[in-house]
Amino acid sequence: MELSPVFARRLYIALLVDSEERPNVPKLIELTGWPRRTIQDVLKALPGIGISLNFVQDGRRHNDGYYRLSDWGPFDSHWVNSKKTDIVTSINA
Repeated sequence: MELSPVFARRLYIALLVDSEERPNVPKLIELTGWPRRTIQDVLKALPGIGISLNFVQDGRRHNDGYYRLSDWGPFDSHWVNSKKTDIVTSINA
């Protein structure tokens, strides 16, 4: 299965946000090795494909918190999880 690398990045970040504990930008940078700006751009683009995120304010400092995926929108999360290998392959293509 071949996906656009841009689309694959969006699905991959959604997978990470859905599966990791308290995923924030620094943690996503650590997991992916991508630049901060790329992570921020992908997070900002997710609502454009129907995936809903919430930022959970931790309360310690402004913008100190993590993301929570609240709705996969038009995507079946089980299908996306089953295609994780294909998604990662498409990103690295």
